Amino acid sequence: MAVKPTYRQVLVLCSCLGTSLPFLSAAQARPIGFDLPRQPVADAILAYGRQANVRIVLKADTANGVIAHPVKGVLEPEAALSALLLGTGLQSLHEPDGTILIESAAHSPDAAGNPHKGGGQRRADAGAAESVIVLGAGHSRQVQILSRAELRKSVPGTSPLATLSELPGVNFQSSDPLGAYEWAQQITVRGFITDQLGYTLDGVPLGNMQYRNNNGLSIGRALENENNGPVTLAQGAGALGTASTSNLGGTIQFTSIDPSDHYGVDVAGSVGSSDMWRTFVRVNTGILPGGGKAFVSYDYQFADKWKGWGQQKQQQLNIKYIQPLGSSVRMTTYLDLDDRREDDYLDLSKSLISRFGYNHDDISRNYGLAEDIARAVQNGTPIPAPYQTADDTYYRGGGVRQDVLGYGRLDYDISSRLSGATTVYGHHDRGPGTWTDPYDPTPAQFGGSPLSVSTTEYNMHREGVTTSLAYRFRRHRIEAGFWFEHNLFSQAAKLYPLQAGVEPGNFERFYENPFDVQWQYVFRTKVYQFHIGDTWRVTPKLRLNAGFKSLVSDSSARTVSSKNPINASISASNGFLPQAGALYTFDSHNEVFADFTRNMAAYTASASTGPFSTTQAGFDYVRGTLKPETTNTEEVGYRFHNAALQLSLTGYYVNFANRLLASSISSVIVGNQNVLENVGGVTSRGVEGAANWRFARNWSLYGTWSYNDAHYDDNVAVPGSTAVVPIKGKQVVAAPRNIGNVKLAYDDGTVWGQVSGQYQSRRFYTYLNDSPIKGRVIFNLAAGYRFHRQGWLNNLEAQVNVVNLFDKRYISSVGTTGFVNSDPAGTYQTLQGAPPRQVFFTLSKHFF
Repeated sequence: MAVKPTYRQVLVLCSCLGTSLPFLSAAQARPIGFDLPRQPVADAILAYGRQANVRIVLKADTANGVIAHPVKGVLEPEAALSALLLGTGLQSLHEPDGTILIESAAHSPDAAGNPHKGGGQRRADAGAAESVIVLGAGHSRQVQILSRAELRKSVPGTSPLATLSELPGVNFQSSDPLGAYEWAQQITVRGFITDQLGYTLDGVPLGNMQYRNNNGLSIGRALENENNGPVTLAQGAGALGTASTSNLGGTIQFTSIDPSDHYGVDVAGSVGSSDMWRTFVRVNTGILPGGGKAFVSYDYQFADKWKGWGQQKQQQLNIKYIQPLGSSVRMTTYLDLDDRREDDYLDLSKSLISRFGYNHDDISRNYGLAEDIARAVQNGTPIPAPYQTADDTYYRGGGVRQDVLGYGRLDYDISSRLSGATTVYGHHDRGPGTWTDPYDPTPAQFGGSPLSVSTTEYNMHREGVTTSLAYRFRRHRIEAGFWFEHNLFSQAAKLYPLQAGVEPGNFERFYENPFDVQWQYVFRTKVYQFHIGDTWRVTPKLRLNAGFKSLVSDSSARTVSSKNPINASISASNGFLPQAGALYTFDSHNEVFADFTRNMAAYTASASTGPFSTTQAGFDYVRGTLKPETTNTEEVGYRFHNAALQLSLTGYYVNFANRLLASSISSVIVGNQNVLENVGGVTSRGVEGAANWRFARNWSLYGTWSYNDAHYDDNVAVPGSTAVVPIKGKQVVAAPRNIGNVKLAYDDGTVWGQVSGQYQSRRFYTYLNDSPIKGRVIFNLAAGYRFHRQGWLNNLEAQVNVVNLFDKRYISSVGTTGFVNSDPAGTYQTLQGAPPRQVFFTLSKHFF
């Protein structure tokens, strides 16, 4: 892949790699005060997980009738766990993603088929013992964790965002079966949409993850699917130090797996509907002579669009290296290179679906017709039938992205009470969004086609550092940290020539020599965030946490070329964004929690959206009155958990203030420009319930239900008049009021299978709610077989996935081109059709 980072970006990444010399997970060595009475081992293990703040899972029928030894005092977590399991016939197995599995010492083969000697590491796909979803036990806020085993049951190449739709309060949509098509990726949580959430990978900020991302990249371009570790969703309040300037409605924290302690090679291949195929290989070095370990992985993925004509292609390389420096320091280095090229699906309207059906798309195989449509537009003659406007279809459009992302992280113990971590990261991104433009013809001297290629081009350079220190004193854990990021982002709109009558061969590519530069801007953003907080174990049953963060985001815009130049700067800041929570544990099974969080979002520094997406006069008109968006989130909840059952019930209230909306200002002084304005607030109230029940040996039943009443608090005044848009009390766009999930699963370690159903109620893409998108129920199926025989079949796994099992036709993403006040005729093109039933088959094998 031809990724071309700048010299400065290479220098930053080399610095990350160069500092990645030798570090051991210091967190596991820190002494903790344990108070575990004599009790059934299942209860003791759950209590241990809460007190040690680790994720630990136990097979439901492993420990029936077994009593654990009492453990009291200040001990290292590993020593406490060993004491707890002494004489029980159980042993702890450590996953690469940090999970601790508890299994019978007599029945736990390792990756090579040999019995474990204890405390070893096994493959994460052994599966039968693992809880696929953890409902937040031990947290003073609403949190769920998706295990790596659950992510691996999706089709390889599936976006982790798609799998998150199993969790309460989450709705994910896309118009391709893997959820990987970035233009249509859309996730809502409690009424907040994609760019109002926060995202990190191993603590490194991924920005707001919108398609026109000005400060990050999608998780699918940052990490290969097969290298995903557990994913943590905090629906309301992310961790206090989360590195994000967009987390108004929650955070999603992705993790990458660590290299294995043992040498091995993993290979996988997938084939399926729409000519999809994917290959993947990962090589683990095992422990090297200096004590370090690493993996290198590569994948290539190809799929035709399920309708129309075009492809989705991606190749990606991941490298991760961990090196201990003595017994108290560990260094981790990560590098990601990605090249993604995708053809677009046409944005639909209700009218187009009624006239042409869900399969209506572009005309990529008919360049002559596309030129005829363009000539008709430019000459004012009728559009060729059956089309009525030039926007009913187009020749071709898509996107190209190349990314280089890297970080170097140090985890260190300064003393038995003081520990910390520092991460330095860098990211370079470039690529155009493309579209065949029927409104701007190619000049005769450049080819003479009535069409041209219109691009919006992106070039981003981000460098940053996050650091934190934690101090343990008696029953307190005090943490303070800092995050700084510098982001230089350029954006341009250009026109490139096409030859009359000559169909372009390679459309999704980097173009050179435009015949017109419509505009080009450079945006510079500096982010400063400080946080401090205290977690206080008041009693063995009661834990309190409180803290605050201060956030400053300074952005500026500079015009390189434009008929409407803008040179300006703006700052969003808040010195006191508090967070507080309480967790009370009644016994080893029951706990309640409550929390409060205040967050602020920075302004978007982009020509596509935000305060700079206007003229100089338009910016000056609102600059003095504009306020950043803020949220106040309150939660209260109850959880129950034992070896067989997890229950969670949470109620929440969210006040969203200073909502920003682009409005047309009818004033001579600003030239009727769209400018950003604060237009009121949003109130969200809701309830989320979830249950995960292992009702029989190897069988489980999982279900969620979420009710979210998210509505606008204020009508919107029409600028320059006394009229208002009466949206007060209307449901927030894109967010369904009711979401439900159910999943029946079987997994005995050899054979596994699951069938899942997802329900969502109606949604809206208009602020006046006058054009509803009806609700739907869809089902998915997955099954697999793991071979445990000696010889070449050992560690081979076969998997089949059926997406949209009953071939339901429905609208997936809404608002892909934005939302409108009203659309009673259903003519606004901002919808995406969902894919029909798709089937995929995967073979994977671990060698050595």
